[in-house]
Parts: sequence; C-alpha cells; structure tokens
Amino acid sequence: MTTSSPKYLEEDNLSEEGKKLLSNLPKEKGWLGSYAYNYQGFWVPQKFLQAVIAFQQQFQAQDSDIILVTTPKSGTTWLKSLLFALVNRVKHPIFEPNHPLLVENPHVLVPFLEHTLYFDGRTVDISTFTSPRLLATHVPFASLPKSIQVSKTKLVYLCRNPRDTFISMWHFTNNLLLDQKDTDSIEEMFNLFCKGVSLYGPFWNHVLDYWKQSIEKPNKILFLMYEEIKKKPKIQLKRLAEFLECPFSIEEENSGVVDDILKMCSFENLSNLEVNRNGKFSTGEAYKVFFRRGEIGDWKNYFTIEMSDKLNHIIEEKFQGSGLKFSYV
Repeated sequence: MTTSSPKYLEEDNLSEEGKKLLSNLPKEKGWLGSYAYNYQGFWVPQKFLQAVIAFQQQFQAQDSDIILVTTPKSGTTWLKSLLFALVNRVKHPIFEPNHPLLVENPHVLVPFLEHTLYFDGRTVDISTFTSPRLLATHVPFASLPKSIQVSKTKLVYLCRNPRDTFISMWHFTNNLLLDQKDTDSIEEMFNLFCKGVSLYGPFWNHVLDYWKQSIEKPNKILFLMYEEIKKKPKIQLKRLAEFLECPFSIEEENSGVVDDILKMCSFENLSNLEVNRNGKFSTGEAYKVFFRRGEIGDWKNYFTIEMSDKLNHIIEEKFQGSGLKFSYV
C-alpha cells in the first residue's frame, strides 16, 4: 500500500504557462522536492514558483502594512510571534486566556504571502484584513512587488549567521522529507549552499540586498540579527516597537509588559503549547517541525574544520566592505 505525498511535497501544481517558464530556467537539485529553479536570480522550489509570481503580480501594498522578511530558518517563527504580540498588545493583553498566540501557530497569525496566501492558485482577498496587516515573505528585495517598494509599508528583516541558518535549513527540509523520500546528506546540501543554491538564496545576496536597503531607508526597513535578539531581547524588542511607531510607555515597561511578551514568545513556551505540539497546516506540515532548538552555535555539533573554513572564505569575500558582521556563539 502506498501513501500519497503530503501536499507540501506535491510538484504537479503548475499551469501550462508555469511549465513553459520552468523549461527556460536554470535548475539544480532542490532542498524540498526534485529541483530548485533560478528565477530572477534566486532559487525557488518548483511548488512555490507560481505563488511567487502571483504575489508579484497581484499584491497591492497598503501604507500601514508590516511585512516580516527572512531567509528561511533565520528565526522567522519567533519573530512572527514577537511581532504579533507587540502590535496587538492592546487588543490582546499578554497572557490573556485564549490569547491568539496560545491557541494558534504564529505562521497562521502572520501568514506568508507566497507560501500561504497565494499558494496553489488561492485567491484570498487580503484587502479585507484588519489594519495593520501583518504579513511575511522570503522573497529577495529586488523581486518584491513594486507597490511594497514605493509605499510606506514597513519591512522588518531578520538575519541569522550562515552556519546556523544552514544547519537549521538542512534539519528542517529533512524533517519534511522524512517517511516520504530519501533524506539529503549534510555534505551534499552544504556544497549546494556554498554554490548559492538554498531556499530563496544565494544567502549572501538576500542578506546584503536588505542590509544595504536598511542603511539607505532606515525608516522603511529595520535590519535585525537573530543573535542580538537572543543576547539582548529587551533592547531589540524596544527597537522594533519604536520602528513600528508603537513604542512602550513608561507604564508598560514598569508593569512588565516587555518581559511578558518575551516570556510568552519564548521558544520554551511556544514549543510546548498543545497547538504547536500537535497541530498541522492544511498542506500537511506539522507545526512542531518549526520548533527545533532555537539556539546560537548548534553548527558546532555538525561542522568540520573544512566546512567552517570553506564557508568562512565565501562569507568574507561576499560581505567584504559591507560593515555587516556575524556572531557564531
């Protein structure tokens, strides 16, 4: 008896137009599914290509929109929860019974544009969403819809060091492949990562483009680093609140609202909630695969000296002169 693949591994959702486009795009072995395709200079799994194009063609930004941007496996789930709790703290007081974050997964509350709202030919009327709309994407800056780039929409970018990003991406994709297909070896996927072939990569292009944009447009794009939030969460959460023009009042700080948000959105709390232990998306992914360790430095358990040296060389070359430095511990 054969079991059908979960929807997130299906690859036959392309229109004729999509198939024609694919036939002209460079391809490499995929992280999720058979192949990744190079579209507008970044690598995207086949099953998300049509959704990316639909997002580019159909999305109309509003000035009040807040869009979270990451390379996959950079702490997206955590920042989605922080963002939701922060922006909705008056409407949903922290730790109130049935607070949305206690009964729903952060990816449902802050949905991905290309992975959820435009996925599989869906036509969701997001113009009816309550303002400010909290949304998310992995799409590189140059490929965002023009309405995002020219509006007053605020972008919050989260970056994580490339070693931990790679290890988290490798674990994540293998967990989704488990029981369905053969998993991928760390050596094979590391070589792909170093070639620039990663989900929505090359990693360095993705990060550098948003880094440069954040310097040029500091009121438009806030550039956050995962490691800095882990080490100084209160400072970084207050920074995020100020950027979004909803700063904490002295009364809120004195009454512990900042601490309560961080406590509710902690890895320990979110990963142990019933919804995140047992829930799943309509496409089949279990919520629990989005919670693995949430630590800095897990790469040390997997990287050889040769791997560190190889990636160091690439990162030093790509980020030279940018002013951007990564923390690995």
